[in-house]
Amino acid sequence: MKRFVATFLMLVLLAAAAAAQSVRTPERGSAERKAILDAIRVPVERDMKQKIVFVTSEFRVQGTWAFVGGTLQTPDGGQPDLRGTAWAEEADFFENNFFALVKKTGSRWRVTTTAIGCTDVCYADWWRRYRAPKAVFPYTE
Repeated sequence: MKRFVATFLMLVLLAAAAAAQSVRTPERGSAERKAILDAIRVPVERDMKQKIVFVTSEFRVQGTWAFVGGTLQTPDGGQPDLRGTAWAEEADFFENNFFALVKKTGSRWRVTTTAIGCTDVCYADWWRRYRAPKAVFPYTE
């Protein structure tokens, strides 16, 4: 009987560990989702020089890593104003997208890197460069 209980507990622990490592998307309105987006908001709003709302198309979390991608909007639902930003001179060719890799350290999500206005798959090597799990990305090289 003791052997059965020990085996059962081991299986439960293995299942819990596997579930903890699966890729998931935090629920809209959840504290986790808000914390991740708030961490990303700081560098993106600094670079865009305006308030930004994220429209996410990719939101993948695995363990202590999160990958988020999508488009940028102003709070009124418009396109970001590129005047005064690094993209001002190429405004006609600006790809309205953003990508971010975020890592949880302790109880806080911290931005590892961001990319705005990518014209290719700019995050394809982030798994290798930042030692993040490949599964968190929708595409890797």
